[in-house]
Amino acid sequence: MKRIAFAALLAACGPLDPEVGPDREATDGACLLADSDPETDVSFDTLRTLVLTKRCSCHTANGGLGQVVTGLDLYTHEAALLGGRRSRAGDGPRAVEPGDPCASLIVQKTGTAPPFGFRMPLSGAPLTDEERQMIIDWIAEGAPP
Repeated sequence: MKRIAFAALLAACGPLDPEVGPDREATDGACLLADSDPETDVSFDTLRTLVLTKRCSCHTANGGLGQVVTGLDLYTHEAALLGGRRSRAGDGPRAVEPGDPCASLIVQKTGTAPPFGFRMPLSGAPLTDEERQMIIDWIAEGAPP
């Protein structure tokens, strides 16, 4: 009986897709993430105020768990561009790759299927489409201060 209930639960979740990572078109692998409004600039200060400090508190609070565990500090522009410990050491992807949202770990980790670990924010609801798009727009614009 337990096996049947478990199988039904899995079936309700939909297909289990082994593909993970950034949003890409299946046919040619082209990145689909782009600036949604090239006429409107997104500054880091605007992004920090509207999204990061509200939704990414583990990486914006002084001594927050995300800063302690990964070294990723999203409170200042300079720190955000440095990335976490692994990216600073050259051992991992960069949190922010200016001009390339698909290569930016912050975009991948806030998506529905991160390439490793858990979706962020870890202890909250997923970012809204608008919040995530603001991050994508900022990075697509070159991640300006």
